[in-house]
Amino acid sequence: MKICIYGAGAIGGYMGLALAESGADVSLVARGAHLEAIKKNGLRLLIDDGERVARMNATSNPADLGPQDYVIVTLKAHQAWEVAEQVAPLLGPDTAVVTAQNGVPWWYFHAFKGQYAGQRIRSVDPEDRQWNAIGPQRAIGCVVYPATEIIEPGVIKHVYGNKFTLGEPDRSQSDRVVKLSEALQAGGLKAPIVPEIRNEIWLKLWGNLCFNPISALTRATLDVVATDPGTRALARAMMLEAQRIGARIGVHFRVDVERRINGAASVGPHRTSMLQDLDRGRPLEIDALLTAVQELGRMVDLQTPYIDSVLALVQQMGRVAGVYPTFPEPKPEDESPEISVD
Repeated sequence: MKICIYGAGAIGGYMGLALAESGADVSLVARGAHLEAIKKNGLRLLIDDGERVARMNATSNPADLGPQDYVIVTLKAHQAWEVAEQVAPLLGPDTAVVTAQNGVPWWYFHAFKGQYAGQRIRSVDPEDRQWNAIGPQRAIGCVVYPATEIIEPGVIKHVYGNKFTLGEPDRSQSDRVVKLSEALQAGGLKAPIVPEIRNEIWLKLWGNLCFNPISALTRATLDVVATDPGTRALARAMMLEAQRIGARIGVHFRVDVERRINGAASVGPHRTSMLQDLDRGRPLEIDALLTAVQELGRMVDLQTPYIDSVLALVQQMGRVAGVYPTFPEPKPEDESPEISVD
Protein backbone atom coordinates (compact mmCIF):
# COMPACT_ATOMS: atom_id res chain seq x y z
CA MET A 1 0.00 0.00 0.00
CA LYS A 2 1.54 3.29 -1.16
CA ILE A 3 0.51 6.32 0.87
CA CYS A 4 1.65 9.91 0.48
CA ILE A 5 1.19 12.38 3.33
CA TYR A 6 0.87 15.75 1.62
CA GLY A 7 1.83 18.32 4.22
CA ALA A 8 3.79 16.28 6.75
CA GLY A 9 3.60 18.77 9.58
CA ALA A 10 2.48 17.93 13.10
CA ILE A 11 -0.65 15.94 12.23
CA GLY A 12 0.62 14.63 8.90
CA GLY A 13 3.87 13.48 10.39
CA TYR A 14 2.05 11.75 13.24
CA MET A 15 -0.16 9.88 10.76
CA GLY A 16 2.76 9.09 8.47
CA LEU A 17 4.87 7.57 11.22
CA ALA A 18 1.97 5.40 12.39
CA LEU A 19 1.26 4.20 8.86
CA ALA A 20 4.94 3.44 8.27
CA GLU A 21 4.97 1.33 11.42
CA SER A 22 1.93 -0.54 10.10
CA GLY A 23 3.98 -1.66 7.10
CA ALA A 24 2.70 0.79 4.50
CA ASP A 25 5.05 2.36 1.96
CA VAL A 26 4.80 5.95 3.16
CA SER A 27 6.19 9.07 1.49
CA LEU A 28 6.09 12.58 2.89
CA VAL A 29 5.72 15.92 1.15
CA ALA A 30 7.16 18.61 3.38
CA ARG A 31 9.34 21.69 3.07
CA GLY A 32 12.04 23.81 4.63
CA ALA A 33 14.03 22.93 7.71
CA HIS A 34 11.47 20.31 8.72
CA LEU A 35 12.03 18.44 5.46
CA GLU A 36 15.81 18.62 5.77
CA ALA A 37 15.70 17.29 9.32
CA ILE A 38 13.48 14.38 8.27
CA LYS A 39 15.87 13.52 5.46
CA LYS A 40 18.86 13.63 7.78
CA ASN A 41 17.56 12.08 11.00
CA GLY A 42 14.22 10.50 10.17
CA LEU A 43 10.93 11.69 11.64
CA ARG A 44 10.90 11.70 15.45
CA LEU A 45 7.75 11.47 17.55
CA LEU A 46 7.77 12.24 21.27
CA ILE A 47 4.86 10.42 22.89
CA ASP A 48 4.07 9.15 26.40
CA ASP A 49 7.55 9.99 27.71
CA GLY A 50 9.09 7.92 24.92
CA GLU A 51 10.40 8.44 21.42
CA ARG A 52 9.64 6.74 18.12
CA VAL A 53 11.64 7.30 14.94
CA ALA A 54 10.82 6.34 11.36
CA ARG A 55 12.70 6.92 8.13
CA MET A 56 10.51 7.60 5.13
CA ASN A 57 11.01 8.97 1.66
CA ALA A 58 10.56 12.74 1.96
CA THR A 59 10.53 15.45 -0.70
CA SER A 60 9.17 18.88 -1.50
CA ASN A 61 8.30 17.79 -5.04
CA PRO A 62 5.33 15.42 -5.45
CA ALA A 63 6.52 14.56 -8.96
CA ASP A 64 9.35 12.60 -7.32
CA LEU A 65 6.93 10.07 -5.87
CA GLY A 66 4.61 8.84 -8.63
CA PRO A 67 1.04 7.54 -8.30
CA GLN A 68 -0.15 6.46 -4.86
CA ASP A 69 -2.97 4.34 -3.48
CA TYR A 70 -3.84 7.11 -1.03
CA VAL A 71 -2.91 10.77 -0.76
CA ILE A 72 -3.68 12.10 2.72
CA VAL A 73 -3.81 15.89 2.59
CA THR A 74 -3.03 17.29 6.03
CA LEU A 75 -2.50 20.89 4.96
CA LYS A 76 -4.93 23.51 6.16
CA ALA A 77 -7.82 24.18 3.81
CA HIS A 78 -6.38 27.32 2.22
CA GLN A 79 -3.01 25.62 1.70
CA ALA A 80 -4.69 22.58 0.11
CA TRP A 81 -6.45 24.89 -2.34
CA GLU A 82 -3.15 26.53 -3.27
CA VAL A 83 -1.47 23.21 -4.19
CA ALA A 84 -4.45 21.48 -5.84
CA GLU A 85 -2.73 21.08 -9.22
CA GLN A 86 0.51 19.90 -7.60
CA VAL A 87 -1.24 16.77 -6.35
CA ALA A 88 -1.66 15.54 -9.96
CA PRO A 89 1.58 13.46 -10.18
CA LEU A 90 0.39 11.44 -7.19
CA LEU A 91 -2.90 10.45 -8.78
CA GLY A 92 -3.41 7.14 -10.52
CA PRO A 93 -6.74 5.84 -11.84
CA ASP A 94 -7.85 4.60 -8.41
CA THR A 95 -6.03 6.93 -6.03
CA ALA A 96 -8.12 8.10 -3.07
CA VAL A 97 -7.55 11.58 -1.63
CA VAL A 98 -8.20 11.88 2.10
CA THR A 99 -9.09 15.38 3.31
CA ALA A 100 -7.74 15.53 6.87
CA GLN A 101 -8.60 19.18 7.53
CA ASN A 102 -10.82 21.26 9.75
CA GLY A 103 -13.89 22.99 8.41
CA VAL A 104 -16.28 22.39 5.55
CA PRO A 105 -14.55 20.30 2.85
CA TRP A 106 -14.63 21.32 -0.78
CA TRP A 107 -16.38 18.06 -1.79
CA TYR A 108 -19.20 18.46 0.75
CA PHE A 109 -22.11 18.22 -1.69
CA HIS A 110 -20.64 15.41 -3.80
CA ALA A 111 -22.82 12.27 -3.59
CA PHE A 112 -25.22 14.34 -1.50
CA LYS A 113 -28.87 13.44 -1.29
CA GLY A 114 -31.30 16.28 -1.71
CA GLN A 115 -31.74 19.58 -3.47
CA TYR A 116 -28.16 20.76 -2.92
CA ALA A 117 -26.51 17.76 -4.58
CA GLY A 118 -23.45 18.80 -6.57
CA GLN A 119 -23.40 22.32 -5.13
CA ARG A 120 -19.94 23.92 -4.97
CA ILE A 121 -18.71 25.87 -1.93
CA ARG A 122 -17.04 28.95 -3.28
CA SER A 123 -15.47 30.07 -0.01
CA VAL A 124 -13.33 26.93 0.33
CA ASP A 125 -12.79 26.11 -3.34
CA PRO A 126 -12.82 29.30 -5.43
CA GLU A 127 -12.92 28.64 -9.16
CA ASP A 128 -13.59 24.93 -8.43
CA ARG A 129 -9.85 24.41 -8.28
CA GLN A 130 -9.83 21.25 -6.15
CA TRP A 131 -13.06 19.92 -7.63
CA ASN A 132 -11.50 20.00 -11.10
CA ALA A 133 -7.86 19.14 -10.32
CA ILE A 134 -8.56 16.28 -7.91
CA GLY A 135 -12.15 15.23 -8.53
CA PRO A 136 -14.75 14.67 -5.79
CA GLN A 137 -15.04 10.96 -6.62
CA ARG A 138 -11.56 10.48 -5.09
CA ALA A 139 -12.46 12.08 -1.77
CA ILE A 140 -12.59 10.31 1.60
CA GLY A 141 -13.56 12.44 4.58
CA CYS A 142 -11.40 12.46 7.70
CA VAL A 143 -12.04 14.26 10.99
CA VAL A 144 -8.85 14.87 12.96
CA TYR A 145 -9.06 14.73 16.76
CA PRO A 146 -5.44 14.49 18.03
CA ALA A 147 -3.38 17.49 19.10
CA THR A 148 0.28 17.48 18.06
CA GLU A 149 2.95 20.12 17.52
CA ILE A 150 6.32 20.48 15.85
CA ILE A 151 8.74 21.41 18.64
CA GLU A 152 11.76 21.57 16.36
CA PRO A 153 12.42 20.60 12.73
CA GLY A 154 11.87 16.88 12.30
CA VAL A 155 10.48 16.41 15.82
CA ILE A 156 6.76 16.10 16.61
CA LYS A 157 5.30 16.09 20.11
CA HIS A 158 2.04 14.24 20.71
CA VAL A 159 -0.21 16.17 23.12
CA TYR A 160 -3.41 14.13 23.25
CA GLY A 161 -5.77 11.97 21.21
CA ASN A 162 -5.29 9.35 18.49
CA LYS A 163 -8.61 9.20 16.64
CA PHE A 164 -9.09 9.89 12.93
CA THR A 165 -12.72 9.29 11.95
CA LEU A 166 -13.22 8.25 8.32
CA GLY A 167 -16.18 8.21 5.98
CA GLU A 168 -17.14 8.09 2.32
CA PRO A 169 -19.18 11.01 0.93
CA ASP A 170 -21.67 8.49 -0.49
CA ARG A 171 -22.04 6.80 2.94
CA SER A 172 -20.72 3.45 1.70
CA GLN A 173 -18.26 1.21 3.50
CA SER A 174 -16.01 0.85 0.48
CA ASP A 175 -12.97 -1.40 0.21
CA ARG A 176 -10.72 1.65 0.03
CA VAL A 177 -11.96 3.19 3.27
CA VAL A 178 -11.85 -0.16 5.07
CA LYS A 179 -8.24 -0.78 4.00
CA LEU A 180 -7.20 2.70 5.10
CA SER A 181 -8.89 2.23 8.46
CA GLU A 182 -7.12 -1.10 8.94
CA ALA A 183 -3.74 0.45 8.11
CA LEU A 184 -4.24 3.30 10.58
CA GLN A 185 -5.33 0.89 13.29
CA ALA A 186 -2.34 -1.36 12.61
CA GLY A 187 -0.19 1.69 13.35
CA GLY A 188 -1.82 2.18 16.75
CA LEU A 189 -4.40 4.81 15.84
CA LYS A 190 -8.18 4.76 16.17
CA ALA A 191 -9.85 5.00 12.78
CA PRO A 192 -13.59 4.34 13.00
CA ILE A 193 -15.62 4.40 9.80
CA VAL A 194 -18.94 6.21 10.14
CA PRO A 195 -21.86 6.07 7.71
CA GLU A 196 -22.37 9.84 7.78
CA ILE A 197 -19.05 11.63 7.91
CA ARG A 198 -20.78 15.00 7.52
CA ASN A 199 -22.22 14.70 11.04
CA GLU A 200 -18.69 14.26 12.44
CA ILE A 201 -17.38 17.14 10.34
CA TRP A 202 -20.04 19.42 11.80
CA LEU A 203 -19.49 18.26 15.37
CA LYS A 204 -15.89 19.44 15.25
CA LEU A 205 -16.69 22.47 13.09
CA TRP A 206 -19.33 23.47 15.64
CA GLY A 207 -16.60 24.34 18.11
CA ASN A 208 -13.95 25.53 15.66
CA LEU A 209 -16.21 28.16 14.10
CA CYS A 210 -16.64 30.02 17.39
CA PHE A 211 -13.79 29.10 19.74
CA ASN A 212 -11.02 29.72 17.20
CA PRO A 213 -11.95 33.26 16.11
CA ILE A 214 -13.03 34.36 19.59
CA SER A 215 -9.73 33.16 21.03
CA ALA A 216 -7.78 34.91 18.26
CA LEU A 217 -9.68 38.16 18.78
CA THR A 218 -9.35 38.11 22.58
CA ARG A 219 -6.11 36.08 22.91
CA ALA A 220 -7.88 34.00 25.54
CA THR A 221 -7.28 30.28 25.93
CA LEU A 222 -10.03 27.76 25.25
CA ASP A 223 -11.03 27.30 28.90
CA VAL A 224 -11.52 31.05 29.30
CA VAL A 225 -13.52 31.45 26.09
CA ALA A 226 -15.81 28.58 27.11
CA THR A 227 -16.40 29.72 30.70
CA ASP A 228 -16.36 33.53 30.70
CA PRO A 229 -20.06 34.52 30.64
CA GLY A 230 -19.71 36.95 27.74
CA THR A 231 -17.61 34.85 25.38
CA ARG A 232 -19.50 31.68 26.29
CA ALA A 233 -22.78 33.38 25.38
CA LEU A 234 -21.34 34.57 22.07
CA ALA A 235 -20.01 31.10 21.25
CA ARG A 236 -23.38 29.59 22.09
CA ALA A 237 -25.22 32.07 19.83
CA MET A 238 -22.88 31.28 16.92
CA MET A 239 -23.31 27.55 17.49
CA LEU A 240 -27.09 27.81 17.50
CA GLU A 241 -26.98 29.66 14.16
CA ALA A 242 -24.73 26.93 12.75
CA GLN A 243 -26.97 24.20 14.15
CA ARG A 244 -29.97 25.61 12.32
CA ILE A 245 -28.00 25.66 9.07
CA GLY A 246 -26.75 22.11 9.59
CA ALA A 247 -30.22 20.84 10.39
CA ARG A 248 -31.55 22.45 7.20
CA ILE A 249 -29.10 20.36 5.12
CA GLY A 250 -29.65 17.14 7.04
CA VAL A 251 -26.99 17.19 9.76
CA HIS A 252 -27.68 15.36 13.02
CA PHE A 253 -25.96 16.76 16.12
CA ARG A 254 -25.52 13.94 18.64
CA VAL A 255 -24.72 16.26 21.55
CA ASP A 256 -26.36 19.52 22.61
CA VAL A 257 -24.75 22.94 22.64
CA GLU A 258 -24.07 23.06 26.38
CA ARG A 259 -22.33 19.69 26.37
CA ARG A 260 -20.18 20.72 23.40
CA ILE A 261 -19.10 23.94 25.14
CA ASN A 262 -18.45 22.15 28.42
CA GLY A 263 -16.30 19.64 26.57
CA ALA A 264 -14.19 22.47 25.19
CA ALA A 265 -13.84 24.03 28.63
CA SER A 266 -12.59 20.74 30.04
CA VAL A 267 -9.62 20.76 27.64
CA GLY A 268 -8.05 23.46 29.81
CA PRO A 269 -5.78 26.41 28.89
CA HIS A 270 -5.33 25.39 25.27
CA ARG A 271 -4.31 27.99 22.71
CA THR A 272 -6.46 27.37 19.63
CA SER A 273 -4.78 26.81 16.29
CA MET A 274 -6.02 30.18 15.01
CA LEU A 275 -4.46 31.98 17.97
CA GLN A 276 -1.20 30.10 17.47
CA ASP A 277 -1.18 30.99 13.77
CA LEU A 278 -1.85 34.64 14.56
CA ASP A 279 1.05 34.77 17.01
CA ARG A 280 3.36 33.17 14.45
CA GLY A 281 2.30 35.38 11.56
CA ARG A 282 0.78 32.50 9.59
CA PRO A 283 -2.30 32.76 7.35
CA LEU A 284 -5.47 32.30 9.37
CA GLU A 285 -7.84 29.43 8.64
CA ILE A 286 -10.92 31.63 8.45
CA ASP A 287 -12.77 30.62 5.31
CA ALA A 288 -13.24 26.89 5.92
CA LEU A 289 -14.35 27.51 9.51
CA LEU A 290 -16.56 30.60 9.25
CA THR A 291 -17.01 31.94 5.72
CA ALA A 292 -18.22 28.54 4.52
CA VAL A 293 -20.86 28.40 7.25
CA GLN A 294 -21.98 31.89 6.32
CA GLU A 295 -22.17 30.80 2.68
CA LEU A 296 -24.25 27.77 3.59
CA GLY A 297 -26.56 30.02 5.59
CA ARG A 298 -27.16 32.13 2.50
CA MET A 299 -27.73 28.97 0.49
CA VAL A 300 -30.51 27.77 2.80
CA ASP A 301 -31.93 31.28 3.40
CA LEU A 302 -31.00 31.56 7.07
CA GLN A 303 -29.51 34.71 8.58
CA THR A 304 -26.39 34.47 10.74
CA PRO A 305 -25.91 37.83 12.49
CA TYR A 306 -23.57 36.53 15.21
CA ILE A 307 -21.41 34.55 12.78
CA ASP A 308 -21.40 37.52 10.39
CA SER A 309 -20.19 39.88 13.10
CA VAL A 310 -17.39 37.66 14.38
CA LEU A 311 -16.36 36.81 10.82
CA ALA A 312 -16.12 40.51 9.91
CA LEU A 313 -13.98 41.19 12.98
CA VAL A 314 -11.57 38.30 12.48
CA GLN A 315 -11.24 39.04 8.75
CA GLN A 316 -10.38 42.65 9.51
CA MET A 317 -7.92 41.59 12.20
CA GLY A 318 -6.31 39.21 9.73
CA ARG A 319 -6.03 41.86 7.03
CA VAL A 320 -4.44 44.37 9.41
CA ALA A 321 -1.96 41.69 10.54
CA GLY A 322 -1.25 40.69 6.93
CA VAL A 323 -2.45 37.11 7.38
CA TYR A 324 -5.76 37.30 5.44
CA PRO A 325 -7.11 36.89 2.79
CA THR A 326 -5.76 33.59 1.58
CA PHE A 327 -8.15 33.27 -1.39
CA PRO A 328 -8.80 35.70 -4.24
CA GLU A 329 -10.97 38.62 -3.22
CA PRO A 330 -14.53 38.48 -4.63
CA LYS A 331 -15.36 40.77 -7.50
CA PRO A 332 -17.45 43.80 -6.47
CA GLU A 333 -20.59 42.40 -8.10
CA ASP A 334 -20.26 39.21 -6.05
CA GLU A 335 -19.99 40.92 -2.67
CA SER A 336 -22.54 39.86 -0.09
CA PRO A 337 -25.38 42.28 0.60
CA GLU A 338 -25.76 44.00 3.91
CA ILE A 339 -27.24 41.64 6.48
CA SER A 340 -30.08 42.64 8.75
CA VAL A 341 -29.78 41.62 12.39
CA ASP A 342 -33.53 41.88 13.09
